[in-house]
Amino acid sequence: MFARNHRRIDVVEESRGLFVDEFLSEKEQIEEIRGWWRENGWYLGGGAIIGIAALLGWNRYGVYQDIQAEAASALYVELRQAAADDAPGDARTLLAQLRENYSSSPYTDQAGLLVAVLRMRAGQMNGAADELRYVVDSTRDPELALIARLRLARILSHQEFFDEALAVLDVDPGSFSARYNEVRGDIYVATENSVSARMAYNAALTAQESDLVDRNLVQMKLEDLPIAEVVTTEETTQ
Repeated sequence: MFARNHRRIDVVEESRGLFVDEFLSEKEQIEEIRGWWRENGWYLGGGAIIGIAALLGWNRYGVYQDIQAEAASALYVELRQAAADDAPGDARTLLAQLRENYSSSPYTDQAGLLVAVLRMRAGQMNGAADELRYVVDSTRDPELALIARLRLARILSHQEFFDEALAVLDVDPGSFSARYNEVRGDIYVATENSVSARMAYNAALTAQESDLVDRNLVQMKLEDLPIAEVVTTEETTQ
């Protein structure tokens, strides 16, 4: 009997777990629990403290994020008002503040697109292109980047930087396939490449998202393309 009790006590001690030997007296069991707690209780207490600290930290971070979002939203509202008041200088100043203090906010990306429009209307094509490049390079929103690329390609095409415009469009357009192909078609028309223009316009009309473009306008562009002449060998020898 003694050997059996001694063996079970050894198992308890070696495992260092909270397992109380049923053969110990009540007082011995209490002492066993107290000993285990002295050796291991700080793990539990420390874990609880860490958990509470993490929870408080997360809540504090959430509050901070909310404050940042509200501040960025307020600046964006001011910027929109400046745009409505035809004050592009004020709008650019507010955009600079957004980019400096709230670079990761979606309001900053939207503000960049708006200022690009203002600069384009003012005839500042290079400045508008720079604003759009900034959005393309910095935004975390893939769809917003696609919109910025589309507008940038139009500006570059207007400036007759056709190769660069096509390069800007050389990405997966996702749900903007129809619009990307329409712009490609316009660029090819400008470079007198009617074959590629025809392919691009047809792609725009047959894209799954073709409802995002003016189908009648694209069809008119397609019909206005010159018909490719087929020159036979016989004709060339006459």
